[in-house]
This record gives sequence, C-alpha cells and structure tokens, in this order.
Amino acid sequence: MSPRSASVNEELRRRSRERLLHATVELVAERGYEATTLGDIADRAGTARGLVSYYFPGKRQLLQSAVHRLMHHTLEAALEREPRTEDGRERLARAIDAILGLARDRPRLMRTHMAGILQAEGFVRCSEQQRLAELLRETVVRYGSPDPDTDYPLLRALLMGAVVAVLLPGAPMPMARLRAELFQRYGLEWELGVPPDGGPPGGTFPSPRQ
Repeated sequence: MSPRSASVNEELRRRSRERLLHATVELVAERGYEATTLGDIADRAGTARGLVSYYFPGKRQLLQSAVHRLMHHTLEAALEREPRTEDGRERLARAIDAILGLARDRPRLMRTHMAGILQAEGFVRCSEQQRLAELLRETVVRYGSPDPDTDYPLLRALLMGAVVAVLLPGAPMPMARLRAELFQRYGLEWELGVPPDGGPPGGTFPSPRQ
C-alpha cells in the first residue's frame, strides 16, 4: 500500500478536528462545561484522546473554538439563505437575528461561552474566530460603513452585550427589546431579517436614530 499523500493527511486532520468541535458543542449543551471531559469529547467524536491535546491546549480553548465555529456556520447560513440578497441592510438584520437566535436556542452553551471569555483566559484567537470575524466585517462593509475597521469591533461588542443581556441569570432582557435597540442603532426596519412574532415592543417601532 502506497503512503497517503500530504493532501489526504491534511483532509483527515481537518475532519478529525471538525468532529472534535462538533462533539464539544453537543456535549456542553447536554451536560454543561464542568461535567464534560476531554475524554468524553474524544469518545463522542470517535477520535483518539491524544488528538484533543494535539489540536487544542485545553478544554476552554476547545470550547471557544467550537462555539465560534457554530456561530460562523449559523451566521453564514443566515446570510446566504433564500432568497439570497446583496442588500447590506437586510444582511445586517440577518446577522443580528442569527446571533441573538443562538442565545435563544442554545442558552446553556452560549452562557458558558460568554463566561469563559470573561475569565482570565480571555478571548481565544483561532481559525474559527477569524472566519466569524471576516463574515461580520464583510457584513459591516456591505451595510455601507465608511470605517469598517472601527465599526466591525463595535458591532461585535454590541452583539456580545446583547447576548449577555439575554442570558443574564435572574434578570434577562427580553430579546425583542434588545433587537429593537440594535435595529434602531443601525436604522433598520423591524420587518428585515427574521422578526419575532408579535411585532415590535410597545406596538410601534421607534424611528431610526439620525
């Protein structure tokens, strides 16, 4: 049997890494962070346990990469869903709804992720985070930002703050209200993106800020 080519080996490594990221999202959502071990993740992914340490320096870094991958895929799917559009306002609305939707649909996972970012390890720079950043920056560009290098970090901060507010234990903010504030901030009509049932808070949507 001839040895595998470098490209085949690279593809096998990529698939193993993807399985680990997917397994991490599944297990942390099911069991929580503390109850999920690296061994559990390797077993769920069907990979050797040593591969976890090969790809990631620790569980916290693995979780951040896994959630950034989920966010990237969720955002990409929202931006490219039918009917496809190049309209920057619609794409920004879809981006906001996609990230808020993760807080609504995967609260345990997103709460754990945000808590990890606020701990000493801080924000992990990884390929998944870079792809997420590229999509958000491109969204700001298509929206028409004259200074995307400034406006992209602001959008990221506003989305992170909204996710924290939705998930705040004991005092969560209603998602519709947070969506309304973000849409008002960017001058977006309520009907863009995927508006929640029931219409805007208070029955009328505030005029966009000038």
